Amino acid sequence: MKKYLPVILLLILLLGGLIYFIRRPKESEKPNNSEKNPEEEIQKQVAELLSQMSLDEKIAQMLIITTNDTSLSPDLQETLTTYHPGGFILFANNFTDYASTRNFVQDMQNTATIPMFISIDQEGGLVQRMKSLTGTTVSDIPSMALLGQTNDPALASQVGKVIAEELRTIGVNLDFAPVIDVISNPNNTVIGSRSFGTDKDVVASMGTALAQGLLDNGVIPVYKHFPGHGSTSKDSHYDLPVITKSKEELLNSDLVPFKKAIASNAQVIMIGHLAVPSLTIDNTPASLSKALITDFLKNELNYQGLVITDALNMQALTLNYSEEEIYTYAINAGVDILLMPTSCSSAVAKIKEAIQKGNLTEEQIDNSVRHILTTKLTYLTDYQSLPNSYLNSPEHQEIIKQIPQN
Repeated sequence: MKKYLPVILLLILLLGGLIYFIRRPKESEKPNNSEKNPEEEIQKQVAELLSQMSLDEKIAQMLIITTNDTSLSPDLQETLTTYHPGGFILFANNFTDYASTRNFVQDMQNTATIPMFISIDQEGGLVQRMKSLTGTTVSDIPSMALLGQTNDPALASQVGKVIAEELRTIGVNLDFAPVIDVISNPNNTVIGSRSFGTDKDVVASMGTALAQGLLDNGVIPVYKHFPGHGSTSKDSHYDLPVITKSKEELLNSDLVPFKKAIASNAQVIMIGHLAVPSLTIDNTPASLSKALITDFLKNELNYQGLVITDALNMQALTLNYSEEEIYTYAINAGVDILLMPTSCSSAVAKIKEAIQKGNLTEEQIDNSVRHILTTKLTYLTDYQSLPNSYLNSPEHQEIIKQIPQN
């Protein structure tokens, strides 16, 4: 018997291994801890942060502010350290040389206990704020109309990569792009070549591809301008455009790119200052309309991401509503982020006053801030800036050369 013992032991080991191999869980049956745990951890962090914030700080998280500063002035520093606003938007007048601009952004972030959205309009074509950098050459991105003519989503994704990498050289983490308005009015001047074109399906595929290129390379994209600015002739910077299309017409045209963006897990959508009576019954601007934002965008189209207004200093709003009305109506409509309020201190004070009057609730503020914090912890925790060698790099130029210039 002893002489057969080694053979018996070997057979037992082989049989045990065979049983394990047969019964071991398939990959699809294994618990996906890599996805579940980070989400749970983020929600715990969000709850902890929210519990520690004052009402002023929570309201300020809903604001993306701007100033004319090119460095951290005493007034701006006081605003940032007192209120901790959720973000800052850079315009041409905030840019100087590369080192100074990068330091300005970093100085702002250094004041924040919660990472700020450092945002910009860097679309390509006519709207490229980074081209205001002095002493440094930045890649000149052709218009989205020219890019749209290629009908090449892979190229659009590469263009998104170019934009994202160059934005990260100065610390930008959120870009108000892509424009996914479908041009259907030849008299439209406010959008024009900023759009990928007149074909709703081309706009949808090119827009989502460019957005994915941004996101994959560390910059959060913002789709704009819901529910579509392409059929208007008026400029909402100066007046309130009215869209006369029926709901069915919108669903089959202007809204096609937004539906694709939502299906592609859009993180942020910007609401335009547009009247859409077929969706809102009256001429209430989309950015202030609960019927459009909550009932239609969130509930009917099942959008789960953040909602941000277009700039609140545009005359489509300011000619018709007071400052407090704008904030109150927008938040009641379902907006999470208010872009460019009159000032941080004024917005906080007026929103608090609206809560005290019973026109808003702190629960509404908490819901938006919870969503904002979740987005920040998901996408900004591992954000890293890049060196200025990425600006106008040979690799970027090779990508841009693939876009026909006529």
